[in-house]
Amino acid sequence: MLLHHHFIDIAKKMGEKLAIHDFTTNKKISYSRALIATLLLSAIFKKYDKGFIGVMLPTSAGCILTKIGLLMSGRIPVMINYSTGAEQNAHYAKKKCGFQTIITSRALLEKIECPYVDGMIYIEDIMQKISSLQKIRAALVSKLPSAVIKFLVHGGKENDILVILFTSGSEKDPKAVQLTHKNVFANTLSASEQFNFTPDDIFLSALPYFHVFGMTVNLWIPLFHGTTILTYANPLEYRKICEIIRDNSATLMVGTPSFFWGYLRKSEKGDFDSLRIALVGADKCPDSLREAFQEKHDKILLEGYGATECSPVISANCPEDNRPGSVGKPIPNVQVRIENYETGVECGPGEDGRILVKGDNVMKGYFDDFEQTSLHIRRGWYDTGDMGNLDEDGYLWHVGRIKRFVKIGGEMVSMVKIESVLEKLLPQNTLCCVVEIPDSTKGARIVAVITADIDTKSTLKKMAEQLPKIALPKQFLVLEDLPKMGSGKIDFRSITEMVREIHAEKRNSKSK
Repeated sequence: MLLHHHFIDIAKKMGEKLAIHDFTTNKKISYSRALIATLLLSAIFKKYDKGFIGVMLPTSAGCILTKIGLLMSGRIPVMINYSTGAEQNAHYAKKKCGFQTIITSRALLEKIECPYVDGMIYIEDIMQKISSLQKIRAALVSKLPSAVIKFLVHGGKENDILVILFTSGSEKDPKAVQLTHKNVFANTLSASEQFNFTPDDIFLSALPYFHVFGMTVNLWIPLFHGTTILTYANPLEYRKICEIIRDNSATLMVGTPSFFWGYLRKSEKGDFDSLRIALVGADKCPDSLREAFQEKHDKILLEGYGATECSPVISANCPEDNRPGSVGKPIPNVQVRIENYETGVECGPGEDGRILVKGDNVMKGYFDDFEQTSLHIRRGWYDTGDMGNLDEDGYLWHVGRIKRFVKIGGEMVSMVKIESVLEKLLPQNTLCCVVEIPDSTKGARIVAVITADIDTKSTLKKMAEQLPKIALPKQFLVLEDLPKMGSGKIDFRSITEMVREIHAEKRNSKSK
């Protein structure tokens, strides 16, 4: 199944039903109008270079229609992260994937203060130059039967690349992930079976489409079912998001824990009454957030787990089957295997090991990177780089990135577990992150970075009741805020670099 072909079927079926309400521009677009717009854009994009085309657009109707238009024209969208280092990311994507053209927005570049990069074409200029004749032609084509329209636009095969997305780069340089039509289609079907999505659902869409969580759950899943998408370009405008949900009876909201903390702070009782699903992903959901949300809104925050390379959903709790603290059971048609991180032997129930995933949702591979692809995919199993366990009932428990384990005194210590214990002892809305720095005697030393002053002696005493001595932080460092990725995930790489720089400066000043 080609997703842009399925969109044509859905658009013909849904007709004048509201497809997208863009709250940044206050535009409302029906499925019929969306089909005309994608056909228009497709005809324009056919004049561009074949192959990859960069897309750097905010979460909006324009971004959705551009992505579909590119696919209809036979081009492949390469999604560029504009939230941090937009200019650098644009150059990196062009070099990595070997393309020239980037479709972007003049308004976006002005807002994020990103300079023009060679090859950029503004969506505003594209739309302004569309003639009346082009509009009439697209409108006439849209009236043809679905089969004829699909014949007129680009075809292809299910294993063709649907999109290039970049990994977060929170730990090292981003890799270019090739997701096919088959990958995202399979994940859409499986997630839909897990959550019983219907055309009556109304999806809040505030996550960026350059992130896989936003792309699949906030774009392809709702379009697949013919639901209404409520887009807003800035997920950090927490009060505005709450108002959109309340005033438009949204039934689904997804986000990272940091976004949900913001929504919790800025929301009022009743704002989320219409929600059928509130799903947290991309980072571990703290118990304190789950409890506070339940207390204020009488809504259960469901936690899921995924990876860019898995399109992304691997497992999820759902309203009918929820085990708080776990990341749920693997979704239909997705297999999860837990392997001992040293021997490769399959682990028993409750035993921590590497999380491996198999299914049609697993990526085609990293673009132009055979070495990394072969390291991560072995015999059809994708190695997530995460540690976790499956309990006796089949629920998956995520215990952290393998890279977020540290060896101290010969023992493997989970920094995620330390964070889990610490966050329960911190004041509400206080963020924490645990990092390690080199230590000449123990090999590594643990530093806890927090966003509020606390009584460290009392906190350490309480932590010692739940953690071994080697896992206790040797130092607490207070920052006003923790740097985050565009998706809302905490940027561990930047925080670690900051902490190591601070320690290097202190060492240098002492030696003088």
